[in-house]
Amino acid sequence: MSFSSVLPEPGRIILAPMEGVLDPLLREILTAVNHYDLCVTEFVRVVDQLLTRKTLLRLCPELLQNGQTRSGTPVRVQLLGQHPQWLAENAVLATEMGSPGIDINFGCPARRVNQSCGGAALLKEPETIYQILKTVREALPAEQVLSAKVRLGWSSPDECHEIIDAVLQGGAGELAIHARTKEDGYKADAIKWEWINTLRPKINIPLIANGEIWNADDAARCRQATGCSDLMVGRGALQLPNLGAVIAKAEPEMSWSAVLELLLQYAAAALQQPRADYLPSRLKQWLVFLKQQYSEAADLFMSIRTVHDTQTFIEQLTAAKTKRA
Repeated sequence: MSFSSVLPEPGRIILAPMEGVLDPLLREILTAVNHYDLCVTEFVRVVDQLLTRKTLLRLCPELLQNGQTRSGTPVRVQLLGQHPQWLAENAVLATEMGSPGIDINFGCPARRVNQSCGGAALLKEPETIYQILKTVREALPAEQVLSAKVRLGWSSPDECHEIIDAVLQGGAGELAIHARTKEDGYKADAIKWEWINTLRPKINIPLIANGEIWNADDAARCRQATGCSDLMVGRGALQLPNLGAVIAKAEPEMSWSAVLELLLQYAAAALQQPRADYLPSRLKQWLVFLKQQYSEAADLFMSIRTVHDTQTFIEQLTAAKTKRA
C-alpha cells in the first residue's frame, strides 16, 4: 500500500449506518460520548410505495428533534431500493419531516438485500445508480444534501470508475466509499484504501473514506493513504465506543467501567420501548464487538450467553458493574 507524504487536515468523523446494529438507541448513546459530525440511519427499504410517516419515525425518531440526536448530532435518513421514482418520493417525505439530507445505499453486501436488487447489487448496474440519483436530486430542494455510499465494485475494484461516473453524473453532493468490493465482504486484508486515492482527483464533491478504522492510528493511516480528510467509522465505533472522540479529540480510550455504564444505559432505554424482548440479543451482539477491545467483555459474554430473559439479563449486567466498582 502506498502512502502520501502529506497527511490531510482532519475533517469530519461520520458514524456509519450499520443495518441491524446501529438502532436509534445506540445512535443516541454513541453520539452522546463522541464527537460525530453526522450519523446515518440503518437503511429504510423502499420497494413500490410511499412509506408512512410512522415507518420513518420508527427507524429515525430523531426526525421529531429537527433531525438530530439529543446531543445535537445530525442524523441523515438512508434509503435503499431500485426504483428511482419511489426513492425520490420517499426522499422528499423524509426531508419534509426533518432529515438533514438523504443518503442512498449502494453498498450493503447482505445477501437478502442483494437478491432483491438493492444495496451492492446495483454496483453491477451503474446506469441504475445514475437514474436513481438523478431522479432523487431533481425531486429534492437544492439546499438538501444528497449523498451516496458505495463500494469499489462487485467483484473487482476496476469496476469503480464507471460507478463513480454514475454517482457524479447523477448529481450526488457527497460520496462515501467503502474501500472493498462486495465480494471482499469485511475481510481485513482486502481493504484497498489506495484505490480511493486513485479516484480522488476526478471527484469534485466531498469524499469520505470508510473501512478498517479501528483506532486513531488507523484513522491517520487511512487519511494518508486515501488523501481524504473526512472519515466514516463503523464496526470500530462498536468495538471502541468513544472512537470518534479518540480520533477527533485525542481522548483516551474508554475504560471498561464506562463501557458497562453504556450497556446499562442502553438497557434502561430499551425497557421504555414497546418491546424489550430483543434486548438480550442486541446487547450480546454489541458484546461480540466489545470483546475485541476489552477482555472483560469476553468474560461477560461467556457468563450471559445463554441468558434470554430480559430481567435476568439486566441483573447480570448490574452485578458486573457492582463487582467492577
